[in-house]
Amino acid sequence: MPMPLSILDLAPVGAGESASSAIAASVALAQTAEEHGYQRVWYAEHHNMAAIMSSATSVLISHVGAKTSRIRLGAGGIMLPNHSPLTIAEQFGTLAAMYPGRIDLGLGRAPGSDQNTMYALRRDPQSAESFPQDVQELQGYLTGNTRVPGVNAFPGKGSDVPLYILGSSLFGAQLAAALGLPYAFASHFAPQALTQAVRIYREKFQPSEQLAQPHVIAGVNVLAADTEEDARAQHEVTRRSRARLLFGRGRNLTEAETDALLASGAGQQLDAMMTYAAIGTPGDVRTYLENFKAEADADELITAHQAPTVEGRLRSVALTAEVMSQVPA
Repeated sequence: MPMPLSILDLAPVGAGESASSAIAASVALAQTAEEHGYQRVWYAEHHNMAAIMSSATSVLISHVGAKTSRIRLGAGGIMLPNHSPLTIAEQFGTLAAMYPGRIDLGLGRAPGSDQNTMYALRRDPQSAESFPQDVQELQGYLTGNTRVPGVNAFPGKGSDVPLYILGSSLFGAQLAAALGLPYAFASHFAPQALTQAVRIYREKFQPSEQLAQPHVIAGVNVLAADTEEDARAQHEVTRRSRARLLFGRGRNLTEAETDALLASGAGQQLDAMMTYAAIGTPGDVRTYLENFKAEADADELITAHQAPTVEGRLRSVALTAEVMSQVPA
């Protein structure tokens, strides 16, 4: 397709569904994305979230890799402060050996969890402070230029798995620019600093062995359907589900309680998080994505398809690819 498009998949599990069905849906999503010419599918590391099944990110990538043949797969991202750089180098070195030329490694420094979960992960609360050094240590293992004398990643050494810095603030933009790495901005849920972060990244970018020119990936929500009414109706279902997940404090809320929650301010917060969202018919989605790419000054878009059902997500993926591949009349 003329505009490079990728997909972010959280392996969501709906009410009454199982982890197995959510993982099977992720396989189907990746296969559909491969069939329709998407660049890559990334999976995000989250912990202690009942609606997201991508916590064991490298294991999920391995499974999807066995069920696909060409599309790139990766983490969007691994929260590096949760892990030792050597462990991640070994995991993604193994993936690169299994699926040569198909593995990406996006890195973030957020916890991806709450304080109690950080404890359960045995994460040091100060570990985010060493994120830049940890990225460089990890890069050393993957390129075969270890920064720790006598320690190498097997597999991993010399695999040159490409690194991407993920972020939603100016910190990530500055780090990606300094290290000469691609930068992926999480504008699909944290849109506030998008334009400033991209501008800083492009202005301060230093070429590296991995990347000669800056490369920006911007996240955007997408829900394409055959009619605008269907797309809007699906979006409202997703919006209400997300309100219960993020603000319901673990309770099974009734529809009336969800209405009250949205009216109390949760609705405004959700709408702010989803500032960048292409919702509607394929034509509507194409117009939105073209304008968003220009506004974000992005080289590539990573789409988070927000339909509430597996069938709706697969349809959105297919419709978006089909309309974006059409040559303007």
